[in-house]
Amino acid sequence: MKRAAIILILSMICHFSTKGSDQIREFIIVESDTLTYTLKLVLDDSGQPQYFFRNIFTPVCYTNECKPVHINFYWDLLGNYERFDLPEGKVLTKVDHDEFKQEDYEKLQEILAQPNSIFADLQMEDLITKGTDNLTDSVDAKAGATLKTIKNQVIDGAVYTCYTLWHIAYGTVVPEMKKIIENYKNDILLHRFLASNNYQYQYWAIEKVMDKKGNVQKAYEADLENIIEGRNIFIAKNALQRVSSDFLSSQKRQEWLWKTYQKSPYALQIAILKKLKSVHVTTTLASNLKSSLEKSNEEQTSLIQQILNP
Repeated sequence: MKRAAIILILSMICHFSTKGSDQIREFIIVESDTLTYTLKLVLDDSGQPQYFFRNIFTPVCYTNECKPVHINFYWDLLGNYERFDLPEGKVLTKVDHDEFKQEDYEKLQEILAQPNSIFADLQMEDLITKGTDNLTDSVDAKAGATLKTIKNQVIDGAVYTCYTLWHIAYGTVVPEMKKIIENYKNDILLHRFLASNNYQYQYWAIEKVMDKKGNVQKAYEADLENIIEGRNIFIAKNALQRVSSDFLSSQKRQEWLWKTYQKSPYALQIAILKKLKSVHVTTTLASNLKSSLEKSNEEQTSLIQQILNP
């Protein structure tokens, strides 16, 4: 019977030979009575986590044979799959023992980079006709997808390999990585995540520095400003909508918001105006909004008038 996965943290930190002064911390993941593996977290020379990786050795079993697969997987700090590579001297092969070509490796990366793959809803037997490595018509009934769609998501002669590796990339190891990174949560990591180009890091960190009412911890207010005026309009709008009205109530903050409004794309301008409907605007901001009416379109004008005449 499978047990809930547990983590045993090894106290020994080893040097990572290919990364100079970087270090590795190892975590033993016990996934079941018969499956235990080592997950590795790379730290820089200051002890800050960089990414997770795993040296994978797994049998890929076809109907009448099993073959070993050696591959290395890499995830970001929240368990999002990023890439793979192969140990020196190792290759991937197909059911007929033909080695992967370059285009096959590129196709595998495309397959593994899809978190919403159809593999999530299939069992291995749904993909294979007994005694063959061919896709079956039953896939259509099982997954509600056309045979052509399925074929676009596998490598001919390596269906089992694609399926097995995808489930490793998105399997039970992912929540374990999220648990591990919680132990590294500190001011340095939160500032780093908030300033990251990885929007998933930003969303994760926002959850840590903002309460349910939208109150932002003082030390991270500048980080939130940078996100709102940043290039990613989706997370900018999300942060703007979530912050409390108090966050935008001061004279200084409203001066900043007006400058942000002037240089923002239209969609964010609309989001800012909608947010201001719930904020008591200063005399200065009210004057700026009024002066902008002449150049505003119908939607902007309507929102501005609602702000000025609540």
